[in-house]
Parts: sequence; C-alpha cells; structure tokens
Amino acid sequence: MQGEDLVFKVKADLLKSLAHPSRLAILEYLKDRESSVGEMVSTLGIEQSSLSKHLSVLKQSGILRSRQEKVTVFYSVKDKDIFKVLRTISEILMKKFRESEAVLEHLVRTKSKST
Repeated sequence: MQGEDLVFKVKADLLKSLAHPSRLAILEYLKDRESSVGEMVSTLGIEQSSLSKHLSVLKQSGILRSRQEKVTVFYSVKDKDIFKVLRTISEILMKKFRESEAVLEHLVRTKSKST
C-alpha cells in the first residue's frame, strides 16, 4: 500500500500545481510560445512577484521549463500532454454545465405552468 500512497500523492501534487486561475492562464498563454517574465507581466496583468511564484510552482512540478539568455529568463511548456488533462477537465465541466442548464430549463418550465 505504501507505493500506491506515493502514486496518489504525486498525482495530487501535480493537480495542486494546476489548481490556481493564474497558473491556468500562464499555461494557456504559453501553449504555443515561449515567453519572458516581463512579457507575461504586461500581457497577463499578474504582478511580477506573484508571477514568479506561480512559474516556480509550475516548473517544480515539471510542467514548465526555463532558459536564461543574459538576464532574461524565458519559460515554455515542457510537456504539451498537460493540455490533454486540461481538455478533459473542460469536457467534464461542459457536461456539468449542460446538466445544470437542463435542470434550470425544467425549473423555468415548471414555474411557468404553475403561474
């Protein structure tokens, strides 16, 4: 059971590294490009100190890689398969929202009939 617990912890840590709106925005921004911290600050509107923390979390989890050119650090997505995970999450959320929409439509129709 010890090995299985470790696998669950590693999976949970990866999911935790994704569990912030700014980190998801960073990933989406870096989807098809490499970018410097300065470019991301101005484009994403995230303060540099916060951005650096988020980039560090994503890099430590193995999602991003960095390279330095003189004094500028550039970041890019290390493994594009992370977008398969994000796509699956989007599909799950779409199903959830469709179900909620169907319930709301039913409630509206029921209310209309009773008035």
